This record gives sequence, structure tokens and C-alpha cells, in this order.
Amino acid sequence: MFSFIKKFIDFLRIEKGLAENSCLAYTNDLNLFMNFLAEKKISSWSKVEPDHIIDFLQDRLDKHRASSTISRELISIKVFFRFLSAEKIIENDASSRVESPKLWKLLPDVLNEFDVEKLLNAPDGDSLVGLRDKAMLELLYATGLRASELVSLKIRNLDNETGFVRCFGKGGKERLVPVGSIAIKAIKKYLETRNETTGNDYLFITNRKTKMTRINFYERVQLYAKKACIKKNIYPHLLRHSFATHLLSHGADLRVVQEMLGHSDISTTQIYTHVDHQRLKNIHKQFHPRA
Repeated sequence: MFSFIKKFIDFLRIEKGLAENSCLAYTNDLNLFMNFLAEKKISSWSKVEPDHIIDFLQDRLDKHRASSTISRELISIKVFFRFLSAEKIIENDASSRVESPKLWKLLPDVLNEFDVEKLLNAPDGDSLVGLRDKAMLELLYATGLRASELVSLKIRNLDNETGFVRCFGKGGKERLVPVGSIAIKAIKKYLETRNETTGNDYLFITNRKTKMTRINFYERVQLYAKKACIKKNIYPHLLRHSFATHLLSHGADLRVVQEMLGHSDISTTQIYTHVDHQRLKNIHKQFHPRA
């Protein structure tokens, strides 16, 4: 059961960009729940029932834990079970039938266009690794792909002539996303330098000629953020957030952005309009004499 907790924490750290303290809090909460289940002889997450969660919360209450602590632990369990359900690890989400405090839907963090520029220019253009990383960063920002989609791309998925990339998102859903000329140029330069005799048909590969992983890419992004002196928690998904927000702030249609991001529900895309509204509100507050 612990292996799934670790997989979940890796997801939070790499895909969602959660800080280490937050990841540690999730780990502690879920370990407490897992140990409680072990005492009840529950050895699989798929065997967890709503009553098990309720019993755990009652046990925490009996131990005089603060209500705020118990609420946080329940939220950790709910988010974890949503992850297990999305990953098809469990069929039924037992936590969905347990009432909890309202889960706030946090607005995604984004980079401003100046910081994006600094990050994209951080790789060394004189080395193969630098050219690869430059191409990955440019493509990620140009298309808004998820990190998992980016590292899974094969050379045949990219059409340099038409300027489109074919990717496969959640549930294997296929979509075509346009790629800008700057990203196309960076990819061409990388492929021209790369040794094509490797026999590896993945678009981005490591020094060992193997497929790049999300963790590999996450570590490279962290390296370039530090090199560019960007004082924010930088992670690959932040470029996806920035892609969507910058498109909308420059007047792109919400439905078009939804299609490029691969969102099945437009309400998921609408959160980026809220990010831009907040930016406008901040500008109004800063410059309006009676704000």
C-alpha cells in the first residue's frame, strides 16, 4: 500500500509542484491512515470502505486531535483516493461518501512572460543536452502539454511542415496541438545534432539513449530555474498553466484553449480566466487613484 502513497507524492511533487513541506504533510497523514488500516487487517486500498474512514476519524477524535488537524487528514485521504480512482487503481472512491469541509479549488500559479523568457533561454545552446532541454522547454510552453505527454512524444508525432504535434492525454485521448515557429526551430536544431543511429524513436532521450522521464525533466526544469534566478517554485506543469493564462490574456477563445489543453470540461479551463482576472484586479488596485 505504501508504494501507491509514494506514487501519489511523486505526482504531487512533479506534476502539481507542491512544496516539500506539503508533500511531507500528505505523507504523514496517509501513513497514519495506512497504519490504522493495517490494524484492521486491511491490506489493499481497493478494500477500503467509507466506514473505515469514519472509524479512523473517530479514532483521531478519541485521541483528542484538533478538529483542524482531523479536517486536514480527511482532505488528504480524499485527494489521495481521487488520485487512485483517476489512475484506475481502485474502482470505487470510498472517500466520496464521507462528508468533509469544502475543498477549496486553488488558482494555479503562473509565470509572467518575462520569467518564461528567462527560463527558456537558460539552457546551453552549445551542447546536445542544452539543445534538447531548450527544445523541451520551448515545446512545453508552445503547446501546454502535460509533462507526461511531452516525454512520451515520438519523432513521428511531430509534423514540422504543418506545425502540429499529436499527443495522447488522459484516458488515451488523442489531440492535435499547433506548435509555434520558435519551438519548431529549437526541435529541428536538436534533432540535427542528435545521433540518429540510436534506434530510439522517442523525440527526447537521455544521454544513455533512453526515453526521458517526468522526473528527469522535472530535475532539468529545477536546474534551469535556479540558473535563471527565478525566485518561485518552478515545475513543468507551471509552464502549462502559463501557456493557458498567456493565451487568454492575449485574447484567445476559451473553447480553443480548452481543446489545446485537452480538457473534457470547459469549467476546468475557466480557472485560467480567473487567474487573469486576478491580474487585472491587482493592476487596478496598483494604479487606480481610488482603488
